Order: sequence, then structure tokens, then C-alpha cells
Amino acid sequence: MPVVKVYSSPTCPHCQRTKKFLQENDIDFEDYDVTSDQAKAEEMMDKSGQMGVPVIEVDNEIITGFDEEKLKKALDL
Repeated sequence: MPVVKVYSSPTCPHCQRTKKFLQENDIDFEDYDVTSDQAKAEEMMDKSGQMGVPVIEVDNEIITGFDEEKLKKALDL
């Protein structure tokens, strides 16, 4: 099982779509709310080079935004 991290905010519709997609495919993930965790926000920016959410990390591969095809490929779905 891949290690999946989602950097998100509670009001972001693309973040919600990302998490729903992962749940529907039975993928375990860590969810980090970057609006309430400054350290995780900085970690996300260091990894992705951007401030927009969601940022998804799949085994050290960074995917910015909800991109279903990239997620499927990274997760071997």
C-alpha cells in the first residue's frame, strides 16, 4: 500500500473530491489541514513549490490539484 498524504483546506472543493476519490478506492491517507497547521503548510510549499491546495503526495510523487488520471497512475488503479 502506498503512503499517501493530502495537504488540504476544509473549504476547498477539489480537496473534498480528492479525499472522496481516495476513500472510494479504499486508499488510506493522512490528511493535513494547512489552514490550521503552519508547519504542514510550509512542508507542502517546500515539496510542491506552491500554496494552492490540494497537494497530494503518493510515495514521494507530488500531484498538485485533483487530477484523477495522475492519481490512478500513481496508485496503480
